[in-house]
Amino acid sequence: MSETYMIAFDGSAPSHNALKFGAKIASASGGRLVLAHVLEWSPYSFLTAEELEQRHKRREEEKGRAEQVILKPVKDRLTGDGLEVETVVRYGHAAEVICDLAREMKATQLIVGRTGSSAIQARLFGSVSASLAQMSPVPCTIVP
Repeated sequence: MSETYMIAFDGSAPSHNALKFGAKIASASGGRLVLAHVLEWSPYSFLTAEELEQRHKRREEEKGRAEQVILKPVKDRLTGDGLEVETVVRYGHAAEVICDLAREMKATQLIVGRTGSSAIQARLFGSVSASLAQMSPVPCTIVP
């Protein structure tokens, strides 16, 4: 069975570092990459049916833009380098969704970039990488 490396990718510099690391180990091991992009979203239960319909339409447009603008150029480059790459865009709380995706995609390792936030900011607001280090259902590598 080949390895599946899931990379939390949002287009930021830390996520590019994670991508570079993940591509290197996937190439060396013959594994595949799954690039996961999460759009933060919280449900609004007080919206009317029409408002919910409009919001759903906007969500689908946002997912399409994320796929085309953020993930597709990276996927095209990596597949051009001979790597097997799959992309997925979901809505929700980033750490929770990434953990769910790791299970769903049968990832053997999760790779995420570390943000440059201050220690105080991270303590007050938390960070996705810190949450994943604690919640991940598979080994999690945090790339500086």
